[in-house]
Amino acid sequence: MSRVFNFSAGPAMLPQAVLEKAQQEMLDWNGSGMSVMEMSHRGKEYVSIAEKAEADLREIMGIPSNYKVLFLQGGASTQFATIPMNLMVAKQKADYINTGSWSKKAVAEAKNFGEVHDVYTATELAAPSQDQLNLSGDAAYVHYTPNETIQGVEFGYIPETNGVPLVADMSSTILSRPVDVSKFGIIYAGAQKNVGPAGLTLVIVREDLVGETLPGTPAMLSYKTLADADSMYNTPPTYSWYLAGLVFQWIKDRGGLNAVAEVNQRKAAKLYAAVDASSFYNNPVAVDSRSWMNIPFTLANADLDSVFLEEAKTVGLVTLKGHRSVGGMRASIYNAMPEDGVDALIGFMAEFEQKHA
Repeated sequence: MSRVFNFSAGPAMLPQAVLEKAQQEMLDWNGSGMSVMEMSHRGKEYVSIAEKAEADLREIMGIPSNYKVLFLQGGASTQFATIPMNLMVAKQKADYINTGSWSKKAVAEAKNFGEVHDVYTATELAAPSQDQLNLSGDAAYVHYTPNETIQGVEFGYIPETNGVPLVADMSSTILSRPVDVSKFGIIYAGAQKNVGPAGLTLVIVREDLVGETLPGTPAMLSYKTLADADSMYNTPPTYSWYLAGLVFQWIKDRGGLNAVAEVNQRKAAKLYAAVDASSFYNNPVAVDSRSWMNIPFTLANADLDSVFLEEAKTVGLVTLKGHRSVGGMRASIYNAMPEDGVDALIGFMAEFEQKHA
């Protein structure tokens, strides 16, 4: 059985080299006689896995020493509540930039804990410019989603917040390119796109933001509790953490995030060029807000959507159906999607257009 090119938005493709390494180590990790899934999270074997994963992540992202790195459960969606519980202590007010489905959910959750100031709410598929951001100036933090997975809308810059901690849901873009971590108070991300399998959440939090919490905050949602226990206040998602570590090593082996970014930019440019050159396909996102990772496109005749998906599947191109709120197709081309996969999709799109236009 041959592997397909999986364009799913998440859970998404994992690098084949990572899967093969995990396969080799499935029954016996490093001569331990155990699978990683069977290890105590407090045993020396697993602690070595966890420590290496964190060290490698710090290296490839250039994470400063005054940031804690947490490997947690609950998905990025749990952070929608965790963040205000930890940051809305001195000020019960936060600024939120709403550019799509995931930032909208973050806004709704934050309203349970304090005042949410609307910095910007998108009315079209585009990211705002810095001049369009109506920052309150007295917020505990500013929250935004650099890349909206569903809409395919991406910021081309890091917002300036004038000293207010910037919080970013980087679920779709983390590890896709270098980023200056020092510009953020918190970076968080679900793993199931560029990091590893579902079940793990990364939180990179500046130490001065780790401390008091709102009254009633559960211990499992306290950054201080989690950081003090090195992400092991309870049993962490051990196997997902291990696989993430293999992904970090894979990125190092490829030359780091600069090399990864070069490939990602090239993949996205190819696919957008193919869409723009055709009157049969269309990308609905403003050109300066187009995502590298999630590329929605529609067909001129929506009645052909199901035919497109079926024919694509027969040639090994799967999970291309767009989200119902946008329609059409969506190709998610995360780090693990090889350039050959994008080339195959572009070739299929040209053949499909010739056949059905």
